Amino acid sequence: MSESWPPPAVATGLIVEQLAFQDGEGVLYRQAFSPAESARLLAALHRETVWQQPVIVLYSRSIASPRLSAWHGDPSAVYSYSGLRLEPMPWTPTLLGMRERVEELAMARFNSVLLNLYRDGQDSMGWHSDDEPELGSNPVIASISLGATRRFLLQHKKRRLRLEWSLEDGDMLVLGRTTQHCWRHHVPKTRQPVGPRINLTFRWIHGHQQLSPCLDKPPSAILEPSSS
Repeated sequence: MSESWPPPAVATGLIVEQLAFQDGEGVLYRQAFSPAESARLLAALHRETVWQQPVIVLYSRSIASPRLSAWHGDPSAVYSYSGLRLEPMPWTPTLLGMRERVEELAMARFNSVLLNLYRDGQDSMGWHSDDEPELGSNPVIASISLGATRRFLLQHKKRRLRLEWSLEDGDMLVLGRTTQHCWRHHVPKTRQPVGPRINLTFRWIHGHQQLSPCLDKPPSAILEPSSS
């Protein structure tokens, strides 16, 4: 990301929360997609996507993924994680339209997207980092939330630090710098009655590269999310 990242809120016309925290950085765009756009996209993606429930390897155990997913992107954007090797499905007109908006706001380019469908509050995402070699050093990952509001947690890998945000319909969260190397993230289950949620994480697949470790710098940044 450039030194000017993220763009100021006045330039986008959106409510923007600039996030500075230990060993990481991000920006949260509230309603990057309007309620009407989000409703249309949620219905289109639910209908158009070939959803799958892959078997993943977690702590040396093979389990069914606790959500449905799909992988789309450029033909070369082959991605491996949790024992899976994902060959991308082609971009759809819906996904290409979303990518254009996402790249403009994130000031980054993306050649792939992982879609996750959380059918209800019992679907979840366990603690993990998007730090596979294919993503390169200090990856920028843009996450779009459509549908039900869900909690999103970050936990530092070496320090007793935890952050949390509620990601709402139409929100876009972009994380960059050393965030993926130094933090894990998690979408927990909830007993509250919630509807479906589709999350899209846009990425750039580089191929295998040498990754940067978490250097665990001394605390010097804001440890709480800012608010607008």
